Amino acid sequence: MELRNKVRELREQGMSPKEIARALGVPPSKVAPLVRAIAAEAEAAAPEVVGAWVNTGWSVGLTTRGWTDEAPVEGGSSGMVSVLVAKSHGWDKLEVCGYLVDVYCLGVKHTIGPDIMSEVELRRFREFFFSDYAGRQEAPFALARELVLGSVEYARGLGFEPGDDFAPLAAFLGERAAADAGSIEFGRDGRPFYVAGPGEDPRKVLRQLEKTGDDFGYYIVPENAE
Repeated sequence: MELRNKVRELREQGMSPKEIARALGVPPSKVAPLVRAIAAEAEAAAPEVVGAWVNTGWSVGLTTRGWTDEAPVEGGSSGMVSVLVAKSHGWDKLEVCGYLVDVYCLGVKHTIGPDIMSEVELRRFREFFFSDYAGRQEAPFALARELVLGSVEYARGLGFEPGDDFAPLAAFLGERAAADAGSIEFGRDGRPFYVAGPGEDPRKVLRQLEKTGDDFGYYIVPENAE
């Protein structure tokens, strides 16, 4: 039971079965059945997904399989993708979580929620949430989940962890589906690309990328830029 609880805790943090086995120092063959059992429990108890949305242009720079971007933006992208998911909460409320995802490098950068809203409040919040983009599109829940959890795994491979506030919101998405893994190739055109954001230390990020030995690109906004 102790091992199961540890596996559950690490899985809720978004770790893959291989990462869990490595962290706990046990064979993957012991971890895999526990992960499947935990996933089955979570699926049985999970509230119904009411809707999921992503910004249009989310696929720019990515190689994808089986997903549709209704309005890919030509001319490049910073790799910032916003994902919003709503689940039922009681008979007349919704539980809502939002994720700002750097699909080129850092994975999940910011999260919102979980917040309890009415349908009217969700519509208003959705307009605000996607207001910085040219548009939004309704998305399969599987796509929303893969953009978030897949980007976290990609970022971890580069040495970047999501913030402490990500763990409960990772659990909100449930288990990453094995069939979806690999359906999105993260990084811009297949390689890490860092775009410096507010409050970040670009030198620290670039030093970490150098440690990986990967061929990477970056763009740092000048300090005097508006």
